[in-house]
Amino acid sequence: MPSVLDTPQGAAELAESLLPPLGNRWLHTQAVAARAHDVSAAVSEEERDLLVAAAWLHDIGYAAELRETGFHPLDGARHLERLGAPTRLVRLVAHHSGAVYEAEQRGLTAELAVYEREDSPLSDALICADMTTGPAGQSFEFDQRIDEILERYEPGSEVHSAISKARPYLAAAVERTFTRLVDQPM
Repeated sequence: MPSVLDTPQGAAELAESLLPPLGNRWLHTQAVAARAHDVSAAVSEEERDLLVAAAWLHDIGYAAELRETGFHPLDGARHLERLGAPTRLVRLVAHHSGAVYEAEQRGLTAELAVYEREDSPLSDALICADMTTGPAGQSFEFDQRIDEILERYEPGSEVHSAISKARPYLAAAVERTFTRLVDQPM
């Protein structure tokens, strides 16, 4: 029997219980979930709900009450694990949008490595949804989104350095997702 957390409704309810006080982060999360739904044809039909659920939950680690390490992918994954969420959902949140690059910058590689990273159409689609949605829910092209992140964070900061290094990896995931969407039978 699947966990309620890996359904779009269950994930949305958990996100809504944690993120609204964060303002733009909540707007971003809602738009990423909508974008994940929009690109869900890039994954198998059986994985579409999991994609949208992961999109709802990808940034829950920003919630003040979940902060342990200050690294939101890890903090969010740990919370989901404590709630008994399915392992795959926990891993997708832990590794969303090239988290390994920022983990290296923060000295948290070993902690993140507890969660196996998957390279799959589902992971790519989650990256695509996040990396084409702005910080307040705006719809962005990939390069606009990356440039916005690089402008928001100081050169030399963990996020700026990580996104700079992750850019080719993230671009490839977005491109693969759009290619899968184009290749869908009509």
